[in-house]
Amino acid sequence: MSDLFKKAALDYHAFPKPGKLSVEITTSAETQEDLSLAYSPGVAEPVREIAKDAENAYKYTTKGNTVAVITDGSAILGLGNLGPLASKPVMEGKSLLFKRFAGIDSVDIEVESESPEAFIETVASIANTWGGINLEDIKAPECFQIEKALIERCQIPIFHDDQHGTAIVTVAGLLNALEIQGKSIETAKIVCLGAGAAAHACCTLMIGAGADRSNITMLDSRGVIYAGRDGLNAYKEEFANDTDARTLDDAIAGADVFLGVSGPNLLAPEQLAKMADNPVVFACSNPDPEINPKLAHEVRSDLIMATGRSDFPNQVNNVLCFPFLFRGTLDVRAKEINLDMKLAAVHALKNLAKEEVPENVRKAYGGGELSFGREYILPKPTDERLLGAVAGAVAQAAVDSGVARLPYPSHYPLGSVGG
Repeated sequence: MSDLFKKAALDYHAFPKPGKLSVEITTSAETQEDLSLAYSPGVAEPVREIAKDAENAYKYTTKGNTVAVITDGSAILGLGNLGPLASKPVMEGKSLLFKRFAGIDSVDIEVESESPEAFIETVASIANTWGGINLEDIKAPECFQIEKALIERCQIPIFHDDQHGTAIVTVAGLLNALEIQGKSIETAKIVCLGAGAAAHACCTLMIGAGADRSNITMLDSRGVIYAGRDGLNAYKEEFANDTDARTLDDAIAGADVFLGVSGPNLLAPEQLAKMADNPVVFACSNPDPEINPKLAHEVRSDLIMATGRSDFPNQVNNVLCFPFLFRGTLDVRAKEINLDMKLAAVHALKNLAKEEVPENVRKAYGGGELSFGREYILPKPTDERLLGAVAGAVAQAAVDSGVARLPYPSHYPLGSVGG
């Protein structure tokens, strides 16, 4: 980053008031009668109703439209384990996105904990305050243990966005890229460089979308994860295939897809050259991808490429998913976010990318041509149709799969954040 950009980023967070969020009053609080209804003695009435039936909390409080963004600060962006307080700007930013794109109120919670068990206990104890929880920036493999335990213990949906939000957007873009390249996920040979939370979730969701597990080769810092390799945790074991490949150089030969969720400049031009005809490369390390897109296109003119960056085409950006997924989840009061709901979000994103792009979205991205093709495999974050498309698909999937407590909303499809 330039010094000018660094200063702009610091000023953005410091002025006109520190931070990015505030609390607003949603009802009248001007008169003595208002205050007697808002607090004592009037507040006793909803208290009694909630004590009779906990579901009344959705009727009389903000619970049903509030998501908590919770972290231990152990894996902040690409910066590593800098502690809970250092993560607060990121968590506030996530809450800002919930409000901006889906009208969901959100609070950020940064937990000081000495162990995954302590984190789980803390979050489980306070979880029922909100309508859902977005876990964020928690390192692997602890994030798997934490999410699993909280899903089992809590009565509200729990969603680790670094895993599943990344996976949903990645798989949506991958399906479109493979289609353009004349390939299918069912037969594609896939190489995944990285074996953390995002890698595991992406590859698991690929399988849910039709990929053959035996066609996925995953690598960690020690090389290929293969059957019989010593020292694998349970999550890596799931992708330990029978293969003679031991290095990225071995695995990449003839591959149709490269997914990078690892680190910068780890895919060499010579390795990209060894991929099959019409390859698909998702180099998602941020801010520096596994291979620079300009270099990649010089090596392979038949390439479709995506990164995590906004200054290149085909950005894999979680904001395409999580606000709208939670909107649909909350509006049918789903008990969980299951595979059907994730795949519904995948196909909503995939299909929206094939529709004609509105003029205001094109203008927001420089006024150039945006249409389904090699440089447009995913919608843009400013496309207002995302709200209706993704929230509607997720809500319907929740109803159809039996995890919704409410019917499909009568006011759907949503046209704007206001409804």
